[in-house]
Amino acid sequence: MTQPIRWGILGTGKIAKAFATALKDTPDAQLAAVASRTVDSANTFAQAYGAGRAHGSYQALADDPDVDVIYIGTPHPMHHENALMCLHGGKAVLVEKSFTMNRRQAEDIINLARAKKLFVMEAMWTRFMPAIVEAKRIVDSGEIGKPANVSADFGFTSDAGPEHRLFAPELGGGALLDLGIYPLSMASYFLGPVTGVKAQAEMTATGVDMQTAFTLQHKGGAVSACSCSLRSRTPTELTISGTKGFVRLHDRFHSTDSISVTLVDGGSRGERTITLPKSGNGYTHEAQEVGRCLRAGLIESPVMPHEETLSIMGALDEIRAQIGLRYPSDE
Repeated sequence: MTQPIRWGILGTGKIAKAFATALKDTPDAQLAAVASRTVDSANTFAQAYGAGRAHGSYQALADDPDVDVIYIGTPHPMHHENALMCLHGGKAVLVEKSFTMNRRQAEDIINLARAKKLFVMEAMWTRFMPAIVEAKRIVDSGEIGKPANVSADFGFTSDAGPEHRLFAPELGGGALLDLGIYPLSMASYFLGPVTGVKAQAEMTATGVDMQTAFTLQHKGGAVSACSCSLRSRTPTELTISGTKGFVRLHDRFHSTDSISVTLVDGGSRGERTITLPKSGNGYTHEAQEVGRCLRAGLIESPVMPHEETLSIMGALDEIRAQIGLRYPSDE
């Protein structure tokens, strides 16, 4: 594949607009088509973001022969149906996080992608940010010693009403799937597979979690402490600690440009700060990874592999079981 990667975007909401903006900053990528449930919405989006074609149904995008890969930016409960439809249409797929509502749905998507030899990836954009990539390189280099602990939080104060998507069970509401996925994914990325979970939460009147705290045990013995909240503006920091020091990504770690590395040797302590700017609004980095994988003939990314997505969805299922959070899709 030498020509530009031809992207389709399924959905026209806020996250779809952010991804369309990022494609303008992505080398060798073009926005070939967009789909909405109404042709008017699709046309408006296409005109605003330079899409080649506008489809008035999701199925039409899945069937479009001039699209290589489809970004799914619909609400969580629609990911399963949308991804299966696109895969059946022969398209590679990038599915916004959370990947699905539960592990069972994730297995359906990944099994179909493997059977059809089509690429699929969870759109955890943070993993591809230059600052996170550098933090992973530092940790893997052994500079901070053997990593044994991660602490991460993600919280903001929402003033949305109970009818808003964030608090609606039928739309996958709650802090965990929207925000908690970030600390969980980062803990898994830096410390390895999750082998045990303990969770507590404050629930809302609508039955979803307002805020959740959870600790994780990882393969090899490392532990992490994570939290997410729709009630409080937390520091939103990520710290990876080892036997010789720690790496910290500061405020809004999921999209920050800044890393600090602190090393402790006896009584002395040294710290340095590294700045690694992201390209555009940041989503371009995951789009570039998809393009790289497609050109290499891969059906999964080594940075966000299928088995890890399944493991993370399983951990989310266990956290939800412990805090009593159930969705219609669990039935």
